[in-house]
Amino acid sequence: MRLCILGAGAWGSALAIHFSTYHDVMLWARDAAHVATMRSQRTNTRYLPGIAFPDALRLTEDLRACVDHADAVLVAVPSTGFRALLTQIAPWLGMTPLIWACKGFEPGSMLLPHQVAEQTLDLATPRGVLSGPSFASEVARGLPTALTLASDSAATRDLATQLHHQHLRVYTSDDVIGVEIGGALKNVMAIAAGISDGLALGHNARAALIARGLAEISRLGILLGGHPETFMGLTGMGDLILTATSDQSRNRQVGLRLATGASLTHILDELGHVAEGVHTAHEVARLARTLDVEMPIVTAVDQVLHERLPARKAVDALLNREPRAEWHH
Repeated sequence: MRLCILGAGAWGSALAIHFSTYHDVMLWARDAAHVATMRSQRTNTRYLPGIAFPDALRLTEDLRACVDHADAVLVAVPSTGFRALLTQIAPWLGMTPLIWACKGFEPGSMLLPHQVAEQTLDLATPRGVLSGPSFASEVARGLPTALTLASDSAATRDLATQLHHQHLRVYTSDDVIGVEIGGALKNVMAIAAGISDGLALGHNARAALIARGLAEISRLGILLGGHPETFMGLTGMGDLILTATSDQSRNRQVGLRLATGASLTHILDELGHVAEGVHTAHEVARLARTLDVEMPIVTAVDQVLHERLPARKAVDALLNREPRAEWHH
């Protein structure tokens, strides 16, 4: 299969490294200088240092050539750039299946990626989302990983068979909304877990936060049309546990540093990578208010990130909430 991967950040590069063992892969990046450096060094020192590109992996800054080359297109840019990229490639896609691997809500619109795709792509273009508990460096190194490819298109779900390999298991689902909600919200909960651990609140607190975070994710996801079982699976509980507990998580790192009192601007500059949970927290907090959905953890994270509420005060506010039933029926 000829596979075009759009976005040469850590995740796009990791997927390109993995899939180039099995397929004809072309990796695109917008920055021609970055492409030239990767081409000469045969690695992505900016976003995925220390992992060599396979000889077969091709690199390009020519977007049209990459899309025209493809039997399938995989988009791995941040959600902030998703609409602009889809708008650019839409005239060239036709019936070429498109999959996205970004996790988050579009800033300013409160839209999930599939909603952005509906507004920018031809309705006939097969499409879906690839998500699950996965760190880029581990996928690139060939460590065992399981993902879910969700789509309402049989043509897109059939790609799972071709993308499924020994060290990368790809399951299928028709729950695009649930998979996207799980992937987006786990980043917000990872920031909260980082704050909790940064304040040395202990393992009990972290476990409670993950469990109650999953309740918030499920509450919003089911209201928006997601399937309850999705939130117990790879793209719900699985991705949440990974991102909330491992220091490889950029979003968890944001929370850890917020707990020290560092400013968000300084944290993001120091991080050097996109942390999707930062803008997603604000969009989801807005959406929760619009839909009248109770999401106290998301609200607290948004207040810490965007209203400069001290992390300790946000935790105190959560702990001082009135007691209630664990589950709302």
